[in-house]
Amino acid sequence: MNILMTGSSGWLGQHLVPRLKRGGHTVIGLDPVVGPHTDIVGTVADRDTVRKAIRDHRIQGIVHAGALHKPHVATHDATRFIETNIQGTLNLLQEAAAPGSTVDRFVFTSTTSLMISQQIREAHKRGADQAFWIDEEMGTLEPRNIYGVSKLSAEHLCRMVHDASGLPIVILRTARFFPEEDDMAQEIIQSGPNTKANEFLFRRLTVQDAASAHIAALDRAPQIGFDTFIISALTPFSPEDCEQLMEYAPLVVHRYFLRYREIYARRGWTMFDYIDRVYDSNKAMRRMGFVCQTDFGDILTQLDREDGI
Repeated sequence: MNILMTGSSGWLGQHLVPRLKRGGHTVIGLDPVVGPHTDIVGTVADRDTVRKAIRDHRIQGIVHAGALHKPHVATHDATRFIETNIQGTLNLLQEAAAPGSTVDRFVFTSTTSLMISQQIREAHKRGADQAFWIDEEMGTLEPRNIYGVSKLSAEHLCRMVHDASGLPIVILRTARFFPEEDDMAQEIIQSGPNTKANEFLFRRLTVQDAASAHIAALDRAPQIGFDTFIISALTPFSPEDCEQLMEYAPLVVHRYFLRYREIYARRGWTMFDYIDRVYDSNKAMRRMGFVCQTDFGDILTQLDREDGI
């Protein structure tokens, strides 16, 4: 398959492009930043660039991961987010669905961030009595910044173009898989590997699993038609745990992983006192046949192995 990958110089692109090529696909990377997997240096905001890339290379599948992300909120104004994340997505969708196009599937990399309202973000400060259980059936979404607003708008464009053209489109709302530190909704002392390990319980996945999810979405898109999936490591928790997760999360974690305290203690690590949200990725398993290969249990096993015990 001839695949156009936007964001080919980014963290996901660095891992996904080589895997697609090993799978026998021809991949054309498009990114405004020069990189080893980028063939076209340009922006999706330029429709001529998008049109030429799709037509000249007879693209059959598109993975649209190129975007301004949450860290850019501090460095780019709202207009840039609209140009790149909204207009850029529309450019790709319209060219993919244009008469004579060879594109027969489209995968859009979205984010779980657009599901987090200010109310959820400040749940602990507001005295919420339980964690939020977050799945694809959530009601009205109220993103709290221009990043989330732009990605939700792009999702609506995906739905609009699918409804008008029938183009198979799969939206992946990915949880955190980037290597950088991120701001947290709670006052914590953990950082680095400790924080990331904790997050595998409720809102993180590896970049390798993120790449695998996109490969699965490309493969399944024609059968799925249109759908949206949360992509995160499977959580061990259930909705019945949400009250205690907000009260004191370590007790809940210990109930599922009896040795976690021992393994953490050897490294001087701690668990979050509370967990205010849990991403449920079961729909991706049921409908797309995808499950992340790495979860919190695997992280503990790896830590135990590294300690030689």
